[in-house]
Amino acid sequence: MIVPPTIFADAESGPEVTIRVDGRGSFQNSPALKDFTQKMIEGGRRDFIIDLRNCPAMDSTFMGTLAAIAFRLRAAGGGKLWVVNRNERNADLLAGLGIDTLFSDEPLPVPVNGSKGGAIEYQAGKSETRQVMHEAHEACVAANPANAGKFKDVLEHLVASAARAAS
Repeated sequence: MIVPPTIFADAESGPEVTIRVDGRGSFQNSPALKDFTQKMIEGGRRDFIIDLRNCPAMDSTFMGTLAAIAFRLRAAGGGKLWVVNRNERNADLLAGLGIDTLFSDEPLPVPVNGSKGGAIEYQAGKSETRQVMHEAHEACVAANPANAGKFKDVLEHLVASAARAAS
């Protein structure tokens, strides 16, 4: 699936990796975010700033991808994930799923101006997108077990869809 770049990253200006989301955070740009942050974590980066200044809304896959990043950082031995410049809707969505508790509340080490960073272009196929969606929804449940009922049908559908695609 070809998705126009909506994720922009600056991994060169400092020890923190700054990622700006332009447009809706969704299942379409979640594979790019997952892939990029995973590579950065594997390369030893531990501090991430996600700037939602230009992100009007998010779906559950994108929110789960943010949760999964926080869990990857924990598994890698620690680090910080700041999610900044949330509009009221995004703040409510994250709080409603209990994902906001995974983000650092420490002061930002650098100001976030939203202007730096190159586009992350990434092409994910249906199978990879389905896998990212599954992992993201599992992360939502891991972040807050009360989410299990909310995402039960989604997770079942994704498992069934993967089984159909495999046969």
